[in-house]
Amino acid sequence: MVMKSSRVLKICVSLCFGILFLQMNSQELLTLDEAVQIALENNYEIRLASNNLDVDSLSVSPGFAGILPRVYASASTNNSTQYSSQVRSDGTEIELNGAKNNNKSYGVGLDWTIFDGLSMFARYDQLKELKKLGEAELKSTILNRVSDVMITYYNLVQQQQQLITLDSTIVISQQRVELADNRFGIGKASKLEVLNTQVDLNTDRTLFLRQKELYTNTKIRLNEILARDTKIDFKVEDELLINDNLILADLETLATKQNPELQAQLINKRIAELELKQIKGNRYPTITANTGYNFSDSESSLGFARLNNSRGWNYGFAASVNIFNGSTQNRNEKIAKVKLDNSKIAIEQQTQTIKSQLNTAFQTYLTNIGLIDLESKNEEIAKENLDITLSKYSIGTIPTIEFRTAQLNYINAKLRLSEAKYQAKLSEITLKQLAGNLSL
Repeated sequence: MVMKSSRVLKICVSLCFGILFLQMNSQELLTLDEAVQIALENNYEIRLASNNLDVDSLSVSPGFAGILPRVYASASTNNSTQYSSQVRSDGTEIELNGAKNNNKSYGVGLDWTIFDGLSMFARYDQLKELKKLGEAELKSTILNRVSDVMITYYNLVQQQQQLITLDSTIVISQQRVELADNRFGIGKASKLEVLNTQVDLNTDRTLFLRQKELYTNTKIRLNEILARDTKIDFKVEDELLINDNLILADLETLATKQNPELQAQLINKRIAELELKQIKGNRYPTITANTGYNFSDSESSLGFARLNNSRGWNYGFAASVNIFNGSTQNRNEKIAKVKLDNSKIAIEQQTQTIKSQLNTAFQTYLTNIGLIDLESKNEEIAKENLDITLSKYSIGTIPTIEFRTAQLNYINAKLRLSEAKYQAKLSEITLKQLAGNLSL
């Protein structure tokens, strides 16, 4: 009878796992790779950052920097009707009411700044650096959003495992209620024991429902990150694969080369240098050239020349140099140098911050890797203890509270193992993100 009850309980647990797996398998499987690809295509922040990079790319042109000449066309007309009175040199006096004067001019022209202290070339280089800054910002956005996808995805994997664990404890609790009822029916257990098992069963069902609610809400959150319909249902993969071979020195080397925040600070320093170069260029003269071909027609009701037409080239050069502007030049240069110095400080600060974050995250990573081994052993011990306690409980040699304790110890050991794996995966993701090398 004892062996039979124990076998029945194990069969029920196995059936429970099977039913839950069948329910999950009926849903669409969303792999992590698919989730990341959807996020790269749909996520709003990534799309905005990508559009900003397009703007920066379009701005990189010699014309936008002022290197190329400006070619333009112009046309103008001026007409008047008025009363005119003239006294000529021979004493003749002429009066005309409604005298008309018409003037027309049109043509094409070219303006070109030939030299401005090389400021235009500094502006062009600055536009290139702004494009690189946009690329670094896009990479940072992609890393952050991919990290969000991976963290949320693995959170679902962990919650899925916890759901299975909690569902199995409900089956065990249901079997306990049936055993307690049978023992009560033959007079070997009190009504209090039956009631306690029913309370435990309801407690397990409450925990399962809470976990299921959290699991559903986390799915909604992942759909939000993927920028798709939040009602789409899916299931995730079953296992958390941990990379336990990360090396801190390698991560620090990668971070100095690939971390987008650090790269952005390096680019900002280069932009500050070019800004100073542009300001210093204002100390040199500015030389411009202009040319054009114009047509001019004028017509007058009075005067020696009633009709005048002209056309032809015009050209010239102009040069100007700033001699004194209230010491604004000196102040601008000092301000630019302070900004350049701040950019150097920002690089040092960012480097220090990244190293600190890497060292902290790596220590957490090592702790979590160690906890996985510890919790794996705890799960094995708790499982063995539960099997022994189940056999003793079935023959009535231990009270229900002792069996409940063994049951909770086993469930908690499985939950802690799942949590340890999840935390180790979070540490791994954090380290790779800081290194700027967040691979799947």
